[in-house]
Amino acid sequence: MTTKKQNKLKNLLTQWKRGVVYTQTFLSELGYNHDLVKAYRRSGWIESIGTGAYKLSGDTVEWPGGLYALQMQKKLPVHAGGRTALELKGYAHYVRPHRNQCFLFAPAGTALPKWFLNYDWNADLVFKATNMFPANMEAGFAEYPHKEIKIRISAPELAAMEMLYYVPSLQGFDEAYHICEGLMTLRPEMVQELLEKCSSVKVKRLFLYLSEKAELPWFDMLDVKKIHLGSGKRVVVPDGVFDKKYQITVSKSQNAGNTIP
Repeated sequence: MTTKKQNKLKNLLTQWKRGVVYTQTFLSELGYNHDLVKAYRRSGWIESIGTGAYKLSGDTVEWPGGLYALQMQKKLPVHAGGRTALELKGYAHYVRPHRNQCFLFAPAGTALPKWFLNYDWNADLVFKATNMFPANMEAGFAEYPHKEIKIRISAPELAAMEMLYYVPSLQGFDEAYHICEGLMTLRPEMVQELLEKCSSVKVKRLFLYLSEKAELPWFDMLDVKKIHLGSGKRVVVPDGVFDKKYQITVSKSQNAGNTIP
């Protein structure tokens, strides 16, 4: 290997962020074409984790390092949200008997590459492409530091509503209630904006029900009259208790099941 090629390899290994996936498209932008990347792979400097995606040999990549590649290299409008974002922000501390779930959201029509979906991140990916909220609500997002990088995640206000989207299929009602009990410092103006722009009647009704039930300090600052709650009844929990105020069925449990008069 010539000195020039050695320096080129050294530069790549030096600048490669630990714990991060690099895509072939991004590597090409840095000046490392497909043939050169193949040579580095054959020599054992890098490893493939799927078609068009690589990691440093011996490095451990977790889902944030893959998500970073989607956000910063492929410029996809995908973010970690729901219970995942709440857990990262310290709002949900529950011991789970199975592998963690990683909840990802993106605008409708967004598709994730196969290498990301097929790689074993030691977490079960749950991806939803939906227009439940406008994609340009920048105040609804936050940054989360991971090793040498920062990834885009939902702010707690948005994350809480995204979490409720999965009640009761992938998110237990009672656990959602206990998590909501800890959301004492949400920004009422952000909550108001999200509720007004949310397209899911179920999510809006359930969020208001749980927030009022938990007696969260910012709840009384909301102008519920400006929030379109649709018409008719909604079954959130099958065989649950019907709440007359929000016209939804809720859990029968002692902690979360008492309806609001």
